[in-house]
Amino acid sequence: FFILTMSLPTTITVTIAFLVVAGLILPSVHSLSNSKPNFQDIVSKMRADLPQPKTASPSVSSSNIDYASPPSCVAQEARSLNLFSTTPLIHSAPLSRLCHPHPVFLKLDLLQPSGSFKDRGMAHLCTTVQKMHNSASNSDTTDRMKVISSSGGNAGLAVTTVARNIPKMDVSVIVPETTKPLVVEKLHSLGAEVTIHGKNWNAADALARQWVDDAKKSGGGAVYVSPYDNPLLWTGHSTVIDEIITQLLEQSFDQATTQTNNMKIGAVLASVGGGGLLCGILEGVERNYHGSNEIRSNLVRGTKVVACETEGASSFAASFNSDDGSIVCLDGINSIATSLGATSVTPAVIQRSRRHRDRGEISSSGDDVMSFVCTDGEA
Repeated sequence: FFILTMSLPTTITVTIAFLVVAGLILPSVHSLSNSKPNFQDIVSKMRADLPQPKTASPSVSSSNIDYASPPSCVAQEARSLNLFSTTPLIHSAPLSRLCHPHPVFLKLDLLQPSGSFKDRGMAHLCTTVQKMHNSASNSDTTDRMKVISSSGGNAGLAVTTVARNIPKMDVSVIVPETTKPLVVEKLHSLGAEVTIHGKNWNAADALARQWVDDAKKSGGGAVYVSPYDNPLLWTGHSTVIDEIITQLLEQSFDQATTQTNNMKIGAVLASVGGGGLLCGILEGVERNYHGSNEIRSNLVRGTKVVACETEGASSFAASFNSDDGSIVCLDGINSIATSLGATSVTPAVIQRSRRHRDRGEISSSGDDVMSFVCTDGEA
């Protein structure tokens, strides 16, 4: 799920953290740190980075706001087929006390059908590639297609959950030998063809790509589905930002506590593996920033995005903090976050992160991307 922090009465700061296993509240810092801050240090750093409440100004009537402005068109087909859900955004009193005066909200994407945010991206990807496949085959009655993915975690569960609800779509998932038996059993129960191959994800992924190449050579309709490295995935994931903005606006009017003119999302926290979620968050922020709806645009103007990782799986930090932004490949994952961690991130996440940061520097609006790395115990 996601953690959000907001400030009252008029300036809203939102911090999002994608949590796979444990709760996580992290400060925004630019670089890797050799120090080990305790929890109070973390909260103090977060408070220092977030804008303070401002004097209230006249509110805008909710009847004047088009919540469904351009973002409603994103992943529209996948949403219309109910392949992913609009998840709740709830207030957390305990976390709000810790981050006072910034209220904290939880975005419960663990309530997606497969149990993670990845349903968003997989739904958009699968519906798009099926449409392309049907157009290319000139048939809408007999042609089946297969998606082939490599994942021993949430991505495999997501693509299987989505594909089983799309007519004429089959799914194969190749998982490494380290995959838990419970996950393999779950994939089987959802209807996936499961193959166990290789000592790590890289070996499983190489076989998935080989199978797709072989299928194409023989005239088959197979499509490779990366767990994180595909623009269609990122666009699907970006819908979480659209929802958060809409829900914050709706709640501000329902509670009559926040003045919409001065609402601001100050920060977005996301755990990073290969960078798919982070790419989506940056895309969602940028789309709303440049959109025609002034209130939605103002809400994300000056937003900081904080990429959170654990030591031993910090491939984003290693690349983002390098002088030239070159992609650094870790020797391996030495963190308990084995299903989250990736030895390298997609180059797109570094490019998008630097673009977001540069926009803030040029405009002096405060837009930024920051990296935070903590121990498994701190996470």
